Amino acid sequence: MKRLIILAGSLAAVAAFSAPSQGASIVNSDGEPRTVIVTDGGSQQELSLGAGETAEFCPQGCFVSLQGERETLLGTEALEIKGGKLRIR
Repeated sequence: MKRLIILAGSLAAVAAFSAPSQGASIVNSDGEPRTVIVTDGGSQQELSLGAGETAEFCPQGCFVSLQGERETLLGTEALEIKGGKLRIR
């Protein structure tokens, strides 16, 4: 019985570590394309989103900025661009 419990615990730990990480998500609710700047580990990258488009990014935390606004993310947030502004949903 002890072996079964230890085996079940080991399998649960492996499943938890092998689950895909999702990261933060962002949706552009504006009617025009928007580009956000993602800063992760000291490097910057542009993330372009068309109208209504959604993306996942930043699985382990980063900074994101749009038109002077800057948000610090842990990697689990859901962001929305609306009226040219970022907001956490």
